[in-house]
Amino acid sequence: MRLFGFLMKNPIPKQVEYYSRFSPSPLSIKQFLDFGRHNACEKTSFLFLRKELPVRLANTMREVNLLPDNLLSRPSVRLVQSWYMQSFLELLEFQSKGPEDPPVLNDFLESLIKIRNRHNDVVPTMAQGVIEYKEKYGFDPFISSNVQYFLDRFYTSRISFRMLINQHTLLFGGDTNPAHPKHIGSIDPSCNVADVVKDAYETAKMLCEQYYMGSPELEIDEFNAKTSVRPIQVVYVPSHLFHMLFELFKNSMRATVELHEGRKEGYPPIKALVTLGKEDLSIKAGFGYGLPISRLYARYFQGDLKLYSMEGLGTNAVIYLKALSSESFERLPVFNKSAWRHYQTTPEADDWSNPSSEPRDASKYKANR
Repeated sequence: MRLFGFLMKNPIPKQVEYYSRFSPSPLSIKQFLDFGRHNACEKTSFLFLRKELPVRLANTMREVNLLPDNLLSRPSVRLVQSWYMQSFLELLEFQSKGPEDPPVLNDFLESLIKIRNRHNDVVPTMAQGVIEYKEKYGFDPFISSNVQYFLDRFYTSRISFRMLINQHTLLFGGDTNPAHPKHIGSIDPSCNVADVVKDAYETAKMLCEQYYMGSPELEIDEFNAKTSVRPIQVVYVPSHLFHMLFELFKNSMRATVELHEGRKEGYPPIKALVTLGKEDLSIKAGFGYGLPISRLYARYFQGDLKLYSMEGLGTNAVIYLKALSSESFERLPVFNKSAWRHYQTTPEADDWSNPSSEPRDASKYKANR
């Protein structure tokens, strides 16, 4: 019964309303790194997360409530809402508990793991909800624009939510990966970019060969504008970079194989160029299509992912990342009046010209005076 009011859109539970008044506190990769290296205190992390996680959840939950009723009533969307509310309530149970009691810290750790697992299928489930809505109610340009605006913010918030949980569980839960002992939580202080590119390529290659009985090769080149040192290394979250690259490679392989099917000389290679400047790291992969969620991973730490297409030549996908960890701050959505107005504004008349269905008779044209 505690979930009923939230799922029916009104009224907003008082706890959700209270925590949504706070703005999330974005952290930089450097802050994550410094804390994990030098000041890794489980009590400090507990005190920060027991408020920060409910704040990020509440901001998202308030924004979900601004979606159209017909979308909110879809079974998949209601399921996602129930997950968020359940996780929010479980986190609130720690607001009155002190970190001095060892069982509290252990209970908090176990709760974070349970919450993370509960949210594993949030992305496909929310996507299914949107599909259910479109199948029943059709396509409306204004509503579709609002839904896309929401999904970008919703998925970004989820990335940040999992980032905080993973840092805590990896640092204090004995949940470390023996294959990467030098990682600080999920962050690699010396991430070998080319290695991640190769790992993502090999994973995508296995899928490609499974479906198409073949795959294009990979050519990697590196250019370091700072020094001549190679391989290029940066401070970053390898799993985020892997996700971006895997999605790009998966789609670029499909495009390459389908475009050059039956070609006697085989498939043209996929080319990846890794460049490091003073402030930015760039990764360029050819013949590909990007997915929106990969762009959100790039933008989460102030980077970006852009596509450049030329008919007949294919598509270049470029991933931009901040080379300086001190500039790689989380980019987080905030529920405020500006966000609220975005959902309320009605579409206005287009202020750009549209081609008419029939050519205008020039002899009848009169200039406006």
